[in-house]
Order: sequence, then C-alpha cells, then structure tokens
Amino acid sequence: MDIEFISSNEAPVAFGPYSQATRAGDLIFCSGQAAIEPETGKIVAGGIIEQTRQVFRNLDAVLRAAGSDLSHVTKTSVFIHDWKDFAGVNEVFGEIFGEKGPARSTIQGSRWPDGALIAIEAIAVIRRD
Repeated sequence: MDIEFISSNEAPVAFGPYSQATRAGDLIFCSGQAAIEPETGKIVAGGIIEQTRQVFRNLDAVLRAAGSDLSHVTKTSVFIHDWKDFAGVNEVFGEIFGEKGPARSTIQGSRWPDGALIAIEAIAVIRRD
C-alpha cells in the first residue's frame, strides 16, 4: 500500500521532519495540531475554548487536503496542559461532533509551546460522497 504525504497551506507548517498528515488507503493519520494561526504562526489569544476551536480549524484544513473532513474523524488523541480545561474541551467537541463524537483519549502534558493549552491528533477515513 502506498503512503501519500498530505500538506495544507491553510494549516500551520510542520516544525520538523514530519508530515501534517499521511494517507494510507482509506485512512488519514493527522499529526498533532496546536492552536496556531497559520497566517501569523502564533498561538491564538484566549483560553481553552478559543484554542480548541483553532485546533479543529487546523485539523479540518489538513483533512480537506487529504479528501476528508471533521465529520469523518474516527479517533482523536487530545493533549491538554491542565485537567481544569477538560470541560471547555468537551464543550467544543460537542459543537463539532454533537452527541456521537469519535473515540478519544485525553492526556495531560506539560511541555508545550509558549501559551499552548491543547493539541489534538486525529485519524479519519476519506470522504466517499
């Protein structure tokens, strides 16, 4: 099976030798996205809700470049700076996915770019419509 390397100008550039996403068959594997505005290269202002929304904008841009979108996400891994932000993350997940969101793991971490509260990676299937 061939592996396609995915890149979108509408998402922040990769900060090292990795791809924004890879596609293998019908599966898309997105690297973790932080709440970075692609135009400025800076973390968005605000708290966890604003940052989580930006992360999903970045993921959606990468997924669209790969032939998918957020509605086709099957699994996410969420990395949050502080558990106190968990309710805000859930609020945005509800906005994006409704009551039946993808499978999810959530992990607390402490090494982040300055001001980053969250990062999310995702696995999705390609769109068939």
